[in-house]
Amino acid sequence: MSRRKTERLLNLVVCLLATRRYLTAEQIRRAVPGYPDSDEAFKRMFERDKEELRELGVPLEVGSDQQGGGGEETGYRIPPQAYELPDIHLTPDEAAVLGLAARVWQRASMAEAASGALLKLRAAGVETDVATAVGVEPRVNTGDPAFPALWEAVRDGRPVAFDYQGIGRTSVARRHLEPWGVVSRRGRWYAVGFDRDREEERVFRLSRIVGEVAPDGPDGSVTVPDGVDVRKIAFDWGDPVTEPRPATVRLRAGAAQGPRRWARDVRPVAGEGADGEWDEAVLTFRDVDRFAPYLARFADDVVVLDPPDLREAVIQQLKSVLG
Repeated sequence: MSRRKTERLLNLVVCLLATRRYLTAEQIRRAVPGYPDSDEAFKRMFERDKEELRELGVPLEVGSDQQGGGGEETGYRIPPQAYELPDIHLTPDEAAVLGLAARVWQRASMAEAASGALLKLRAAGVETDVATAVGVEPRVNTGDPAFPALWEAVRDGRPVAFDYQGIGRTSVARRHLEPWGVVSRRGRWYAVGFDRDREEERVFRLSRIVGEVAPDGPDGSVTVPDGVDVRKIAFDWGDPVTEPRPATVRLRAGAAQGPRRWARDVRPVAGEGADGEWDEAVLTFRDVDRFAPYLARFADDVVVLDPPDLREAVIQQLKSVLG
């Protein structure tokens, strides 16, 4: 749903909640911003908005109020008593779980939504402070740039497209996905869904998505098949077990002590132009996504020569820091 449409529907709900009498379509047209000037266009848009509100469960009431200035003409309103939620009653354990759930997202990209939900609970008289009841401090990290767009796509049932760099590859491939869910597994985030390119269900690690996640179809066009368990798919899929690989690197003399501790074949760089500033060494690694951030911590004291996918991953890490 577009931002403009969302604002118009919200304004319409506020308008119909605030009135004590039935408002005619023309009165609504003048009171709610966002409707077109053309009579036919307004009529079509207003009909769609009414259906949208009903599908969302908003109790839109149709009638007339002769004393309200509308005569016998059809009008609309939303009875506050039918729209309002009943009082919230939670047990201490239920309130503690909700408070804990909000704290899980405290330092993640969902922190704002979690804090807002917690504030609403407290405004309703529900005490959610679990500082004395819980002895652990859970955290969920959603630092992957692709997470917000994929989470919204799953929420809205929207297909997406993105560039993806597979394991051991130096180039990216464009992928088209109907997302079913976003799952955290062992500290990493995965998108599960139907891969339109492979025509089968697939799992994509979010840290391997390069660039922006773009919409690739209308909202509501993705349907999760009955019986699908996205967590089971992600957990069963796992990460391919890769064999240890050698990495050839240059280490600045007298620096990068961490990599030096477990490097092998460390030797000064020889040949023309060698000034004793660099050593060349071989390191062993399995996972590019874990190893590249580690090497990037040493900035210009470490230069990766080979393999190409590790070198590119370290360069991207350094560029993201500069960005």
